[in-house]
Amino acid sequence: MLLDIPSVVKPQLLGRLNELIAELEFKALPDRVPRNEKQFRYLMETIARKNLLVGSAASGKSWSVAQHLLFDMALQRSGLRFLIVRKTLPALKKSCWLLFQDMLAEYTIGHGKNKSDLTLDINGNTFFFCSLDDVEKLKSIEGINYVWGEEATEFTFNDYTQLNLRCRGKNPGHKNQLFFTFNPIDESSFLKPLTENIEGDLSVLHTTYLDNRFVEQDYIDTLEDLINQDETYYKIYTLGQWASPEHIIYTNWVIVEDLPEKIDSLEYGLDFGYNNPTALIALADSDQDLYIDEVIYETKLTNNDLIEKLALLGVSKDAPIRADSAEPQRIEEIYQAGYNIFPVAKGKGSVSSGINRVKSRKMHVTKRSTNVVTEFRGYKWRQDKNGNILDEPVKFRDHAMDGIRYGSSESSNQVFVA
Repeated sequence: MLLDIPSVVKPQLLGRLNELIAELEFKALPDRVPRNEKQFRYLMETIARKNLLVGSAASGKSWSVAQHLLFDMALQRSGLRFLIVRKTLPALKKSCWLLFQDMLAEYTIGHGKNKSDLTLDINGNTFFFCSLDDVEKLKSIEGINYVWGEEATEFTFNDYTQLNLRCRGKNPGHKNQLFFTFNPIDESSFLKPLTENIEGDLSVLHTTYLDNRFVEQDYIDTLEDLINQDETYYKIYTLGQWASPEHIIYTNWVIVEDLPEKIDSLEYGLDFGYNNPTALIALADSDQDLYIDEVIYETKLTNNDLIEKLALLGVSKDAPIRADSAEPQRIEEIYQAGYNIFPVAKGKGSVSSGINRVKSRKMHVTKRSTNVVTEFRGYKWRQDKNGNILDEPVKFRDHAMDGIRYGSSESSNQVFVA
């Protein structure tokens, strides 16, 4: 029998029905999110307070933790406080903060955002994004339930201890937890003995790129080819084993807040990519020193995207842009858009001569150039299987390094880059 519902009530019932449907879809959202099984099961089942997720490049550590905090916790409960940290603020903004923005946009999840404070309000929960070099802000945050420390090999043992002390918010019926994600890149790190001698309320998950079903084949090929490039890199980035890079190429650099006010000349170096990052690096001369600023470092950029970004970021159309000559069509399109771009010539011995040219300068890297800093710290000479040092760098995570070499050449005719 059909119910005789007054017409004035029908809109109210329809509105409530839509609310219930939306609520059910909201609760069911985690079931529709693509996951990596090993990481997902670990995060759902671990009862340890401190969790170390260590492994190779592209093993899905960071993405899995971010998914867990958002979909399995924040969308299922309210009143929680999450603290997301990296060592420096520029690195935090370019990684964890952007990762959460991408997930919220992809799944159209309603939220509040405070860009100046770097906080997110999601389903009655608060996410605080904080760098470990901002001690005062960190001290002001109370009642934390869950901590995620990204690239934890950048942390000191005191950082690790302080984060553990801050994770003490009220959490009835649940356990406060900390998650640390990192590549095993520094054997002197305090984290190494923790991963090898698991004691107390601690758990460790080791993963490699083979545990990440979303890795693209060309990146898999790059990782697996490291066995032919360098044993140390192969251990760290392919196998996810502890090792320390030796024979680092650049050591004559310091981090500075910004470019100097007085600049004698400004040039750019451009290394093209798509699945790998496109890197545009600004190089400023000042009193014979070289100042380096990361302008673009992004994957999945088409040439149209790149040209739009050049305009949006105010890249001068007069300043020289020296680019990888392997992409003549892309160079021509950027030239047609009005930019002073040209290819840099290649030739035998160009890599080592280019590196020597860069090494002859005192380098100052802006604090916001997080990918340049990361590459500088790992950019090393190749070694053969007998440990002999070769006169060429390892070809891995070197896109900013290539951009710096390109931009440092004196003309498009000079044999310089690789």
